[in-house]
Amino acid sequence: MRRALILLPLLPLLALLACAREPLEANPALWRVEDGRGHVGWLFGTIHVSERPLAWRTPKVDAALNRAGVVMVEVGNLADEQQVAATFAALAHSQGLRPLSQRVPTGYSAALQALLKKAGKTEADFADTETWAAALTLAQAGADAGGARNGVDRAVIVAAGTKPVIELEGARAQLGIFDALPERDQRALLGAVVTEAAAPDKDLAKSWRTGDMTAVERETRTGMLADPDLRAALFTGRNQRWTIRIAQSITAGQRPFVAVGAAHMAGPQGLPAMLKSRGFTVTRIE
Repeated sequence: MRRALILLPLLPLLALLACAREPLEANPALWRVEDGRGHVGWLFGTIHVSERPLAWRTPKVDAALNRAGVVMVEVGNLADEQQVAATFAALAHSQGLRPLSQRVPTGYSAALQALLKKAGKTEADFADTETWAAALTLAQAGADAGGARNGVDRAVIVAAGTKPVIELEGARAQLGIFDALPERDQRALLGAVVTEAAAPDKDLAKSWRTGDMTAVERETRTGMLADPDLRAALFTGRNQRWTIRIAQSITAGQRPFVAVGAAHMAGPQGLPAMLKSRGFTVTRIE
């Protein structure tokens, strides 16, 4: 679940829990990308949900945003909650499904029942809900810290002002990744969500705030992202597609400010490493 919250900006929109509290100071990671011909872009790792507002606009982040020509995000219509919910509903349902307790991996039934109780739901509520959609719904229900409206993705879109906002993925494509997963992988996802709900990680938001990418990378090696098929679908495959789009934008002189979940910046399969492998100079500047 905690991995889902740093990977997927749509997930917390399924149940918003925004809080009006004092902002937390943040110093998140920021990279500059150059192509050697005077073209530049920036990579900014975000967090999709926070229990409190975040003071994320450091001087270097502001300078990059001000110089950027376009802003690139995973999903551009995060503020349109009704449209996102409608997209989810259109993909999430099928007839003739097994009870949810028969779709969770062996040995996970007790943890599933505990999470259902915490969410205030029963198996009957998911009778026609595909396994991936049940997993995402329960993931947000198991999150102790909410607040999609405190998420940095949404704030970056607002901060873009009149600059063009370009979607790297979009709501339907992002949810479509899950919808296309084989049932085996959907069940692995459900199992990971149930497991993580029983032992939530309270330190991930702190790792993001302090720019500790070593800790963020550790999260990309465990839980649902330790499953090779889920990792390929949710992490490496998406990073590969985005790298192509980002590279094209930089070389075209668009000066993109790329704001996506911090997990996508982590490790040798993260966006900084992938762009570096394509010949770009990538420098962490914050």
